[in-house]
Amino acid sequence: MTAKQDTKSAPAAPKLSKGAVVEAALALGDAVGLEALTIRRLATDLGVTPMALYWHFRSKEELLAALGDRVWAEIDSEADPAASWPAQVRGLLESLVQMLRAHPCASQLLLSGEKLHSEAALRVAETALAALARGGFEPAQASEVTSRAMWTALTLVMSEPGYDPALSPAERAEQQRQAGIRLAMLPPDQFPHLVAAAGPMTSCDPEFHYQFGIDLLMAGIEALAPRQDTGGSPD
Repeated sequence: MTAKQDTKSAPAAPKLSKGAVVEAALALGDAVGLEALTIRRLATDLGVTPMALYWHFRSKEELLAALGDRVWAEIDSEADPAASWPAQVRGLLESLVQMLRAHPCASQLLLSGEKLHSEAALRVAETALAALARGGFEPAQASEVTSRAMWTALTLVMSEPGYDPALSPAERAEQQRQAGIRLAMLPPDQFPHLVAAAGPMTSCDPEFHYQFGIDLLMAGIEALAPRQDTGGSPD
């Protein structure tokens, strides 16, 4: 009888899931920007061939659509039914801003058209419109407020003084320092207020920047609301 040979096969490579590809793509997009995010570069980072990724996404466009779904899903669309409608709107806006701050490439995704193409995005919009309806806004008004709120969130992130995902924190600080010096050196007899505000005009306390921006938008929304009753949902 011939003895059986003890053969050991090499362990199979772990299967790359679609979710894992999206998470890796989001991390790469945040690090290098969407323009530099390619199937080939992503495959290299994951240690696989580009064909392994084409099994999940036939093109970069499909991958970007999945990234759009992914970032929208990070926004908390579960409104507290006991909260006032302004609190519900503020909660959505704060969650949107938090997501945009966490993912530098998310602003570009939303600007490129990945807005309302996923269930997660639709749920965010539905929650916003429902809260605004409680404030007495008609559908046309509520739609405009919802759209302006998204653009305000994008603007807050992209208008943060010194905002440039390509710069390191040290480079941003130096850029802001030099801009502050330029304003401080203006003729004080011609630009007294600019000289006095040279520091805050060119530097940034991120928390103040975002909180004040959200407060400003919410003040406008509440001032325009047909119904001033901000109590929670009725039983």
